[in-house]
Amino acid sequence: MQEAADWFARLSSEPHNLAQQHAWQQWLDRSDSHRQAWRYVERVSQRFAPLQDDRETASRTLQALHHTPTSRRQVLRTLSVISGGLLLGGLAWRHAALTEQLLAWQAGYRTSTGEILERTLADGSRIWLNSATALDVALSTSQRSLRLYEGEVLIATGSDPRPFIVHTAQGSLSPLGTRFSVRERAARTQLNVYEGAVQVRCAASHHTRVAKAGEGLSFDSHGTTPPEPVQPGRESWSKGILLAQDMPLPQFIEELADYRRGHLGLDPGLAHLRVMGTFPLHDTDQVLAMLEGVLPIRMEQTFPGWTTVKPR
Repeated sequence: MQEAADWFARLSSEPHNLAQQHAWQQWLDRSDSHRQAWRYVERVSQRFAPLQDDRETASRTLQALHHTPTSRRQVLRTLSVISGGLLLGGLAWRHAALTEQLLAWQAGYRTSTGEILERTLADGSRIWLNSATALDVALSTSQRSLRLYEGEVLIATGSDPRPFIVHTAQGSLSPLGTRFSVRERAARTQLNVYEGAVQVRCAASHHTRVAKAGEGLSFDSHGTTPPEPVQPGRESWSKGILLAQDMPLPQFIEELADYRRGHLGLDPGLAHLRVMGTFPLHDTDQVLAMLEGVLPIRMEQTFPGWTTVKPR
């Protein structure tokens, strides 16, 4: 955590130092614990939006730093205030953010960036873990429960009289003989139902809502969005495929970035472009090459691990 705070201070005080950016990227890619620590410093500092993955870290952080340069002393003072606040409110911090991160690191099922994992549980249920996902499974005599800490999981529940419950930080989901996916990102949970139905219960408000087959919704601890039609091919990632049916290029790049280490960004001037086709998630370089062949775009690599999609 201290290393992450130090890097935050360096990048803030010298936002145009490319050598330092390169060194920071190498540190970030060295281990999952570095990426987790960086995400945490980003969140508690409240300077930037929570990061979805290390690929977005560079773009959001450095864009913000270019526009709001800050002295190293100011940043360290800010982090000191944050640390002091954490000490004063230590109990809440320990039982919230820290506990959540520690549980994620020690989860029984984990995938790294770009990895997709399929498993069959003892009750006959099948689960597919998407890239950078962490979860625990507990099967007791009275119920079957799954705790999703981060990432996305696709679930096909097995035939069993015990209730099946999925827990996230925002609430719980109770399926009824169904196939559905749950995604935890940026303090929200996204539900997509492919078969059957799922009831959502928000953690704080206890508000409930049911989504049926073909519907999806998102929720936080206080409420849900209205159900909307599930995007076609939304579960194709479980087969190692990214299916795009007239998908906006920004959304496509954001999805692809989940399976790629380093930074993958998009020039805002390309936001009007759309993508059609099926793309292999195991080789993101191949996907980018395929896009270059059909769209007026090119890949610009500032240094290893830092790729930006630019107009041709």
